[in-house]
Amino acid sequence: MTFVGKKTRVLIVDDSAFMRRVLTTIVASDPQLEVCGEARDGRDAVTQTEALKPDVVSMDINMPHMDGLQAIEIIMSSNPRPILVVSSASQEGAAVTLKSLQLGAIDFVAKPSGGVDLDLNSVKDEICRKLKVAAKVRVVRNATRSKPEATSRNESLPASFGQTAGNGGSLVPQAAAKRGGPGKPPVVVLASSTGGPATLMKFVPYFPKDFPGAVILIQHMPENFTEQFSKQLGEVSRIKVKEAESGDILVPGQLYVCPGSHHLRVSATGRIALDDGPRIGGYRPCADLTLETVADYAGPMAIGVILTGMGNDGAKGVQAVRAAGGHTIAQDESTAVIFGMPQESISTGAIDQVLPIEAIYRAIEKRVLLVFGGAKVGAV
Repeated sequence: MTFVGKKTRVLIVDDSAFMRRVLTTIVASDPQLEVCGEARDGRDAVTQTEALKPDVVSMDINMPHMDGLQAIEIIMSSNPRPILVVSSASQEGAAVTLKSLQLGAIDFVAKPSGGVDLDLNSVKDEICRKLKVAAKVRVVRNATRSKPEATSRNESLPASFGQTAGNGGSLVPQAAAKRGGPGKPPVVVLASSTGGPATLMKFVPYFPKDFPGAVILIQHMPENFTEQFSKQLGEVSRIKVKEAESGDILVPGQLYVCPGSHHLRVSATGRIALDDGPRIGGYRPCADLTLETVADYAGPMAIGVILTGMGNDGAKGVQAVRAAGGHTIAQDESTAVIFGMPQESISTGAIDQVLPIEAIYRAIEKRVLLVFGGAKVGAV
């Protein structure tokens, strides 16, 4: 098929001549992509990025003279370009890859395990797809992403948190109220994909250690990466963070990260169940599945939050949350790296609020106050 239009120009950065040849062949196989140059280490990458001004950079991490992390930091602070990291899927590789996302890389592709002869063609479609997506992202100068300063409002929560509404008037439809029984904590589900790791590293620290609800995170990434990502989130967060395990009971003040190789359901008793079944709608983990089961469990105590990401995962789930009397929030286009998932959810008509990332925690806090009877209708 002949492609008509401007091709996406790709700069390939890798210290291995073999890897550069393989990646060049992969890029050349897509009619919408073309290789505009190659770089053999981080210093060369910085120079070539400034000279060639590629639409997107394919970046290796482990390189001599200057590694990929240093190169990303310099590029994103002086001459920002969309960067796709092509990195090892090992535990060590996961740690540095996630660091690259914090420094401004858009996404990553995990290299298949193996040595010099590793078969990148097995992820050929993923590489091409992610290069094209990354090239469309608006990038800004963003060399470091530090933990947001705590404000007085989220250092600790008001005394009304953790108290039930008592015999006061119902704040949600009676039919929905029956589904969120006494003693159940609010359950917040965060769903994200492309752009999620860096966004979450800034957003999750806003949850205080005494947050009176449970938080579940569905982030599209491989299994090794969610384990490492849980550790990195825990290092910057005040709320407790762990990778979810089957049998975990949802408790307030805990954030559960769904393993990348499993779906996560919440049972009628508030226990987490994991399964490694087939992809649902193309996704595993599938946020729709988690949102639907949380809606059944928590009813009006459910809060669904759709963050940056490509695709439509979460669009069905927020409809279930809304139908159960829960609350739904989508990240706005101005702060989302990729507006696909939020936009698809908004298009269903089931989103209550569309907000910039810095305003979402406050909206969650207000909603929790409301369901506990600490705020009036209209506060959100």
